[in-house]
Amino acid sequence: MSTSPLVAEALSTDLCIHEAMTAFRDGTLTSTALVEACLRRIDELRHLNVFVTVDAKGALQAAEQTDRDRAAGKPLKPLAGIPFVVKDNIHAAGMPCTAGSPAFADFVPAKDAPTVQKLRDAGAIVLGKTNLHEFAFGATGYNRAFNTGSKVGIRNPYDSERIAGGSSSGSAAALGARMSLAALGTDTGGSMRIPCALNGCASLRPSSGRYPRLGTVPISTSRDTVGPMAQCMSDVALLDALITDEYTLPPIELSKLRLGMPAQFWQGLDEDTQEAALAAMDKLRAHGVTVVEIPHAQIFELNQPIGFPVVIHEARVGMQAYLREQGPGMSIEEMVSKIHSPDVKSIYEQLVLPAKSPTPEGMVDVEPLFEAAENTGRTALKQHYQYLYDTYAADALIFPTSTIVAPVACPEVNEPEIFERLIRNTEPGASAGLACIQLPVGLGRRTGLPVGLELDAPAGSDRRLLAIGIALESVLGRIPPA
Repeated sequence: MSTSPLVAEALSTDLCIHEAMTAFRDGTLTSTALVEACLRRIDELRHLNVFVTVDAKGALQAAEQTDRDRAAGKPLKPLAGIPFVVKDNIHAAGMPCTAGSPAFADFVPAKDAPTVQKLRDAGAIVLGKTNLHEFAFGATGYNRAFNTGSKVGIRNPYDSERIAGGSSSGSAAALGARMSLAALGTDTGGSMRIPCALNGCASLRPSSGRYPRLGTVPISTSRDTVGPMAQCMSDVALLDALITDEYTLPPIELSKLRLGMPAQFWQGLDEDTQEAALAAMDKLRAHGVTVVEIPHAQIFELNQPIGFPVVIHEARVGMQAYLREQGPGMSIEEMVSKIHSPDVKSIYEQLVLPAKSPTPEGMVDVEPLFEAAENTGRTALKQHYQYLYDTYAADALIFPTSTIVAPVACPEVNEPEIFERLIRNTEPGASAGLACIQLPVGLGRRTGLPVGLELDAPAGSDRRLLAIGIALESVLGRIPPA
């Protein structure tokens, strides 16, 4: 692989998409050099277990063609020559879609998922497919399958002894490690926001139903969504625009912005998270943002009866339909028999297949709980969110994305207590189908690990929320690369 000055420059430069596009136009960087730099970074950091599949040949061919077209003065597409990665539970034509599991090791979709196709149509180049928590059913990425290094699971580029979070583990770690300029992930209860918080990158969980789910291995059909991930909020907004064909970003005046701080989301934080998050809030206040404290939000209480039962019920029904209509054609029982991760296997065997849900009184049938959640619970949660937005005149709610920085990678990291600390703040917004962004805000003073803030806004306000994220990032700045 070439080690030209351009490659060295791309390796040493912390590029956002617009910076790379400017460098392309100025002639100081070629797409080939940028892709080579990403591939070199991928190879150097194989111990992080970020990728399942790397398409070096295809990516370089696409980059070289883009450079020829640019040199010839041909019209170029908005993302011409920009490399991106795809979480390996999203279909990319001609590349394996393993969902991080040996069960799907030989499954190769013939067509792109619509979201992948949109970015390819815009000129972006797929570098490869990123590893994840097996079948996206977890928040740590501690997955023994498809490891390219000697350690277990997808690792954090800021500290390889730590997890990358999940389930979009590899996509976030690829961004944190500067292996790629953009990524696609999926989010069911926090699966893009958690790893982006732990790896220092930005993401959008789109409002429910805004992105197509076709070509995506499912967990919960009412909560799953594909979404964009990048190194800065303006790139996330650009990716969202190209996927949805919604380009307008409304103007945001910090002096007119009101953000609600629900107290329960700010409790039980580790020291680094609390310190960095509160420091970020102080900066926002200093720049004119009005912060309104919400003492009794009652969101966790309303989410509790609908979060887990919905996922467990829909996991079986949705997966059976996917296996039959889009996937490798096996039965769900055969799929479960080939699951590698003990934590994921036990969820399917003990909960999903028998359709049971744990309660304080023991295991019960999940269907009545699901029906209650669908008939009344989800509506009550949505209405309560709207009540909070209206009562406090809040443009969005703001809080730490994860209650903790990235934990140490070990088998115990998949215990329920860690899962709860990672997902506690992210799940309610998913249950309500809100627009949610994750914004990196700093590095912990003790650990040097990234900390993120999440903003949740009413469903359908995605573009305005992205504009708010860009405005806040202009105050808070970007955190240093790993």
